[in-house]
Amino acid sequence: MNVIKVISIFVLTGLCEIGGGYLIWIWLKNEKSVWFGVIGAILLISYGFVATLQPNNFDRTYAAYGGVFIIMSLIWAYIFDDFRPTKYDIIGSIIAFIGISIIFFAKRQ
Repeated sequence: MNVIKVISIFVLTGLCEIGGGYLIWIWLKNEKSVWFGVIGAILLISYGFVATLQPNNFDRTYAAYGGVFIIMSLIWAYIFDDFRPTKYDIIGSIIAFIGISIIFFAKRQ
């Protein structure tokens, strides 16, 4: 399994899911143009397709995505929403990363 490819797909999928959700969020919560919602919906649909590019099976892929989304959501909020993570956010993200690595990359017999 090519680790760079796997990580790239995780990041792309995370951007589709978090970006799409964020655009719909600001469309509805901040009364932005309907185009925010349309683009957000397109990104969320894309998320479903991009995830299938992962070489691993469905259960491990989606279990690992949970941890990826924890980390990427905090990074997204830091960049786009003026969120400042606490030490507990960072510790939780490190724990999630360790979990992702075990679930997705551990050798199976």
